[in-house]
Amino acid sequence: MAKKGRKSKPKAPKKGVSLKLSKQNKIILGSLLMLFSIALFFSFVSFYFTWQDDQSLLTEFANRNEEAKNLLNKFGASVSHLFMYKGFGLASLIFPFLLGYTGLYMFLSLTGKALLKKWIWGLVFVIWISITLGFFAVERPLLGGLVGYEMNDFLQDYTGKIGVFLLLLFGLIFILVRLFNFTPEDLVGYFKSKKESISSEFKSKKTVSDDSIILEKEDDAPVIINTYTHKKDIPPLEKEPVIDDFEVNIPTEETEDEEVLAMEVEKIVEEQEETDILANKLVDDFGEFDPTLELGNYKFPTIDLLEQHGAAGGITINQEELEENKNKIVETLKNYKIGIAQIKATIGPTVTLYEIVPEAGVRISKIKNLEDDIALSLAALGIRIIAPIPGKGTIGIEVPNKNATVVSMRSVIASSKFQKAEMQLPIAFGKTISNETFVVDLAKMPHMLMAGATGQGKSVGLNAVITSLLYKKHPAEVKFILVDPKKVELTLYNKIERHFLAKLPDSEEAIITDNNKVINTLNSLCIEMDNRYELLKLAMVRNIKEYNAKFKARKLNPNDGHKFLPYIVLVIDEFADLIMTAGKEVETPIARLAQLARAIGIHLIIATQRPSVNVITGIIKANFPARIAFRVTSKIDSRTILDAQGADQLIGRGDMLFTQGNEVTRLQCAFVDTPEVEKITAYIGSQRAYPEAHELPEYVGEDSGTSIDYEISERDAMFREAAEVIVIAQQGSASLLQRKLKLGYNRAGRIIDQLESAGIVGPFEGSKARQVLVPDIIALDQLLNNESK
Repeated sequence: MAKKGRKSKPKAPKKGVSLKLSKQNKIILGSLLMLFSIALFFSFVSFYFTWQDDQSLLTEFANRNEEAKNLLNKFGASVSHLFMYKGFGLASLIFPFLLGYTGLYMFLSLTGKALLKKWIWGLVFVIWISITLGFFAVERPLLGGLVGYEMNDFLQDYTGKIGVFLLLLFGLIFILVRLFNFTPEDLVGYFKSKKESISSEFKSKKTVSDDSIILEKEDDAPVIINTYTHKKDIPPLEKEPVIDDFEVNIPTEETEDEEVLAMEVEKIVEEQEETDILANKLVDDFGEFDPTLELGNYKFPTIDLLEQHGAAGGITINQEELEENKNKIVETLKNYKIGIAQIKATIGPTVTLYEIVPEAGVRISKIKNLEDDIALSLAALGIRIIAPIPGKGTIGIEVPNKNATVVSMRSVIASSKFQKAEMQLPIAFGKTISNETFVVDLAKMPHMLMAGATGQGKSVGLNAVITSLLYKKHPAEVKFILVDPKKVELTLYNKIERHFLAKLPDSEEAIITDNNKVINTLNSLCIEMDNRYELLKLAMVRNIKEYNAKFKARKLNPNDGHKFLPYIVLVIDEFADLIMTAGKEVETPIARLAQLARAIGIHLIIATQRPSVNVITGIIKANFPARIAFRVTSKIDSRTILDAQGADQLIGRGDMLFTQGNEVTRLQCAFVDTPEVEKITAYIGSQRAYPEAHELPEYVGEDSGTSIDYEISERDAMFREAAEVIVIAQQGSASLLQRKLKLGYNRAGRIIDQLESAGIVGPFEGSKARQVLVPDIIALDQLLNNESK
């Protein structure tokens, strides 16, 4: 029984008879057109060799006894005569390509106006080429066809040869400008480049261009030495089985609103299709949006700016040292009645890993407890036992090499693994214990925590991270926020302020050294995060990668506030100092950013030399799955940073442990010296830059309350509109007014203070939004009307 007062739902209008071809018919017709275009092409080409022999057969088409010499016999001779002789001559060869493209278009069931555009320009080319060939090849009418010959004869009767030539020249300019976007600047640039190339040939020696990166030969294969044999082969990793997706269909009951819902969905789909069609047209006309176009001549740093530290030939193998260490390990274990079935060595730049397979019946814990005894017998610093090695049936003993090999930043940047890395934010840390270049994606981490005692390589590690991104990313794609409480570590990057750095508006220096500015910057990043999430919501995408792809495809309108979003990397060099001076004011926005900022491209890198629990709290650790530990002074510090032992047994000088929430990997951090960083920043800074550094949203810290009474005459012009926004949303925050009314943060903050004075919102409550004291618009009207009386 129908409910009283309920109006009947309007039915969706019935669709008319569709004249569109089905997919099957499109495939059939498309195949026919492609095959027909091939037949036309061969018949046209054959016509130029056989037309004289086939002239007499054109009237004998019905006679089956006669045979033409055209590749497609009488059909080819007749069609070629129609197009090539009576038609457009050599320009007729464009028709097979147009038909073939049309057939492929239908075969793949493509949509859009690109096909019509191809036909229009194809016909323009056919007519222009036919007339041009008819003008220049009067004695050979077959080149321009009868159309080209007659059109020239007609035009010359009225304009003469000079007039026809000028018309043809205008047609050429029209085609170059409209189709190929030709400009006079392009012509000047072409002749300039030709002049430079000719002058360079007279130089005595050809040099490599500055903007090229030479891939140096690298030895990434692990060097593994068995007891009796030498091996360099690594067994291939087994691929994990792929589980196909499956669908679960849940039956639902039909409701009376299904017809209305279907209409709304259909309307949304139609609007989306219109948007896609417009976007495809823009892409066809202008191409995809290129965020790097403003600095289109930007040159990436060259590999020559980095030094080749250490031996250029790779790792030097000391066979005597290997044999001596192996014998001492075997002898030490034998003294405790532990037999070894097999032992092999994997040589790294700093540490050699000895993998042993104990005899049956030996407990792993027994070998683990002999860590100090093995260190004593080897007289080595930093013995680390891995029992067992994850994924292997062996026990690992890491022993430092007597002569460590320096891993230069040049070797890892030039490695093919880094150069070919398909990552959003690739970082080359250094080399593993098996001498393989170690590259990770910061965008997938998504945040990183770095700790280590003073002088163990922490600052070099930060420079390696920043250098990796400078070598791989354009200034339009990534921005850095650098926090340096010590004021001496990150000042090297001042030269690239207008290329790569981000800062608060009206801030003098981009490198942040003042703790108060750090608090404002972190809160400004939170505003940026909220604004970006609002853009993602409007664009109906889930992350920054999908958003930027949609923006590049011109499916998002800049008039609606959409823009290309660069990745933002926040680097804090000494986090412990900030916690001691600012405490919760720093920890709260960092925890919020760490929890939410991954999807919108804001990533945090925090470094500290004191990994104590009051600095690296549980909230921070929970949201920083990627951890790097250089050498620390105690096992407690190792557990704090890694949740495992081992960092206290490292040997320093860039020796580090990396974990991303699963197993721990030992690495030798790539060494990049201060002069190298200065050369890189000077190279980038000498190039054309943006007018200003990337500006973050404006933020002014709120006090505990204003207690300022504003006169009605002093209220902002948008006070009433702002009050309605706050009451409707039931959320009292300045950031809401910024987004809805497109205001600056200072003006939005003043309006919030005026709303508090008027009794519309409550006082400031820390990180929470202010309480809205007016329940609805009617109550707001009453309140404001009473004030005016």
